Amino acid sequence: MKSNILVVDDEPVARQSMTDILRLEGLAVNSVPNGQAAIEFVRTHPVELMIVDLRMPGMDGLEVVQVVNQISPETEIVLLTAFATTESAIQALRLRIHDYLLKPASPTQVIASVKKGLSRRDARLKARGGNASTDVDEGNAEFNLKDGTYIDLSRRLIRKKDNVIHLTPAEGRLLRVLIENPGRVYSHRELVLLVQGYDTSQREAPEILRPLVSRLRHKIEPFPSLSDRIVSVRGTGYLYEGDK
Repeated sequence: MKSNILVVDDEPVARQSMTDILRLEGLAVNSVPNGQAAIEFVRTHPVELMIVDLRMPGMDGLEVVQVVNQISPETEIVLLTAFATTESAIQALRLRIHDYLLKPASPTQVIASVKKGLSRRDARLKARGGNASTDVDEGNAEFNLKDGTYIDLSRRLIRKKDNVIHLTPAEGRLLRVLIENPGRVYSHRELVLLVQGYDTSQREAPEILRPLVSRLRHKIEPFPSLSDRIVSVRGTGYLYEGDK
């Protein structure tokens, strides 16, 4: 795997740690200490995926993302932060950001997010006849499960034979996060941030999330190959087990 990754973080230890994690996976990684350096690098080098810290002096992570979206729209972006806020989460969801990881993210979480981002990029390029550069699995907004259940996340619908249901935007976002990352356990707090667009405490997050999960499960109950795969991880959050 020879993907070009850029790590942007003003903290030297965090930047080096992230670089080391990715290089151990065989990825080609460069790193820079601030937003302006990131923009200059992207202008002069191909970057397939960028991991950028939200809170940096001068140009913050969201400002960097806005510029990179203009000069390198094919670059996938992972936002990394220890300071999730309502405003930053909402803005991140509006921008073209692949993932939003809360520090301290484990190596497993980082690697899974990067591989998924590269997969999405390759799938998008292949669909347009472009050149994909990695060998990771493709991602898609459409899924065909083994029992014939069809899922279209872009239109927020699920269909099997004559049975069709439509999801609300929040239900669709929740299902998208889970089904696009099979096997990954998302904490309650992460899901509130990604689905509802704001941060909350670990204590409050389950109470906020529970009604939404309950509604989604009830709605997709006619599709057991999907509903039975969304599993509650006690005291932690939820995961999608994948199509078995």
